[in-house]
Amino acid sequence: MIQIRKANERGHFDHGWLNTYHTFSFADYHDPRFMGFRSLRVMNDDRVAAGAGFPQHGHRDMEIITVVLEGELEHRDSMGNGAVLRPGEVQHMTAGTGILHSEFNPSRAKPLHLYQIWILPDRRGHEPGYGQKLFPDAERTNRWRLVASPDGSDGSLPIHQDAKLSVVTLELGRTLEYGLAGGRYGWLQVMRGGVKLNGTQLSEGDGAAISEEAKLQMEASAPAEVLLFDLA
Repeated sequence: MIQIRKANERGHFDHGWLNTYHTFSFADYHDPRFMGFRSLRVMNDDRVAAGAGFPQHGHRDMEIITVVLEGELEHRDSMGNGAVLRPGEVQHMTAGTGILHSEFNPSRAKPLHLYQIWILPDRRGHEPGYGQKLFPDAERTNRWRLVASPDGSDGSLPIHQDAKLSVVTLELGRTLEYGLAGGRYGWLQVMRGGVKLNGTQLSEGDGAAISEEAKLQMEASAPAEVLLFDLA
């Protein structure tokens, strides 16, 4: 079964400096029908104006993954990490017992487009942690590239949950398959472009909750950039 979460039905706020879409309930957007999917809790599609960003704020007991599509994200946190995240890189934070961080668009001219994802951890109270890694285009073009997993397999970033995140950049007309093991669930998010998933058309910003589907077949109806979560 595939249930579509259409892009234009997401929660939306335009704060001027931040234009944001929420797939699931978040902050001032609340819809009891969309409180997450399995361990996936937050899927925010954010566009941040030049020179703007999120001042220091706190998180705890959450696995936070950030993917930049356009521009740069400057990160600083209470563990002493300071880094810039660019397209092709994936960032992971274990908020655990508590962390403070800030996120800014350091450019004076260029906008920033990012996805931020929150996954519920397998338990409360993990030690805070940080990771960031580049996954080159050659590793993710027309093939799935695992970028986060419970055991850090295949060079992915380790997270504290039975969840795997893969990314792909799919060229127009190219097809790709993915097998879901019995009892597993999927969430597919189209960050750019469009795809047909098991014959169902998905456009930019659309998401799909997947259950009781052993095989996923995806074809790019437009050049696409896609996230796929394999969830317990």
